Amino acid sequence: MLHSHKGNVAIPIAIVAAGALIAAALFFALGNQTAVPPGGAGEAQPLVPVRGVQPDDHIKGNPDARIVVIEYSDTECRFCKLFHETMNQVIAQYEPSDVAWVYRHLPFQPGGAQQAEALECAAHLAGNDGFWAYADRLYEVTPLDGQLPPGELDAIAAFTGLDAAAFTQCIESGDMRERVEQDFNEATAAGGRGTPHNIILFNGEQLPLEGAQPLEVMVQIIDQLLAQEG
Repeated sequence: MLHSHKGNVAIPIAIVAAGALIAAALFFALGNQTAVPPGGAGEAQPLVPVRGVQPDDHIKGNPDARIVVIEYSDTECRFCKLFHETMNQVIAQYEPSDVAWVYRHLPFQPGGAQQAEALECAAHLAGNDGFWAYADRLYEVTPLDGQLPPGELDAIAAFTGLDAAAFTQCIESGDMRERVEQDFNEATAAGGRGTPHNIILFNGEQLPLEGAQPLEVMVQIIDQLLAQEG
């Protein structure tokens, strides 16, 4: 399993489990669509831990924060849109040294892969700040059904100040595809079957937390973890 049952994380794990039940209720109540990658049927495989924070990760907060939430997301997923708003609130509420947010890709929906590549192109052209400016705008304008109007990716690039020609060239080159596929493969190996698929890094542990948890659940989990560390 990805997490241990050491005493120092027993209470947070219980809270995480409670949060997961809330997430499950949201998934079923709102009709969230999950997907299993090709070959997913059959014998279950052991879950594989995800990478820790990497130098090229897209991050809000301090890479050495006490708690890091790694989100594997799909920009066409309505629940990812909701959770994006929640995580922006979380980051605004806590000190950067306490909580950080890493964004990675898990595109199951039809247009999700291209949109993930667009995000990577924004990062390629304008760094970490460019990535988040593009991501925030993308989630802001994406409707709940996840269907962006034609040309919207270019419009977002213009809105966030990216060079139009360079952005188009980056998208058409397919150079960002490998990065997106790496995230996808890692998330599915770690048990990601729907989005958002979240992993909380805390004291060397990896605590899986599925779904678009509401702000109050995230705050409860984070506060309990910070209290455990003292």
